[in-house]
Amino acid sequence: MKNFRNRQQQRPKKSSMVVGIEAITTALHAGKQLERIYIQATLQGDAMHALKALAEKKQVPVNKVPVEKLNGFNVPNHGGCIAIISKIQYQQLQDVISFTVENGETPLFILLDGITDIRNIGAIARSARCFGVHAIIIPDKGVGALNEDAILTSAGALEQIAVCRVNSLMKAVDELHLNGIKVFASEMTAAKKITELNFKEPCAIVLGGEEHGIYPALMKICDEQFNIPMPGGFESLNVSVANGVILYEAVRQRMAQ
Repeated sequence: MKNFRNRQQQRPKKSSMVVGIEAITTALHAGKQLERIYIQATLQGDAMHALKALAEKKQVPVNKVPVEKLNGFNVPNHGGCIAIISKIQYQQLQDVISFTVENGETPLFILLDGITDIRNIGAIARSARCFGVHAIIIPDKGVGALNEDAILTSAGALEQIAVCRVNSLMKAVDELHLNGIKVFASEMTAAKKITELNFKEPCAIVLGGEEHGIYPALMKICDEQFNIPMPGGFESLNVSVANGVILYEAVRQRMAQ
């Protein structure tokens, strides 16, 4: 696998971009899946506000950026607005839940809260694909872009596993609960050990970013908190490694059943 540590992110190909407010608005109305929209920070006007509202409705992240960022895409006449076409075909969460249940399978999901490093996201997706996770759930803001580098880091797993992008992880948890799916939160200080959880039942696992962890309000509505015992005395696991440990335990329990 290639090393991205010292590699600069590549400029998107022109064929993967939609340029200009009108073209982006048309693409959204047509159901085109966009990874992200970049809008010049100083841009004003009704068309811009309408685009932002439409993007929010379609759960497409919008980033306000300086004009220099847009000029760096090397496309003329961008008019202060450029969108990147998604490499991932996002799925509706309820559709994935229904499909999983109708196939007679026990749901297993992962929610990513505040994980911005695309290498971690790629590694998480790779483990998720290997261990039979049905979908990865991400918020439309505060998560790393699922771009070509993320897909490459995942060894292609991001193109083979369902990804659900939602405008609120808390609403996603509510939807999981309504479908009888318990939500477990990985928390280093939790009293319950990972082996004490019941992964045989329909469940979803919340993973937080290494810097800030899981958002407190999100943690509060989870059904269980658990920790990964670490007798080595060095209580720090990379989030993608922790994900692999958690999924192994889930699969171990399910296979034993």
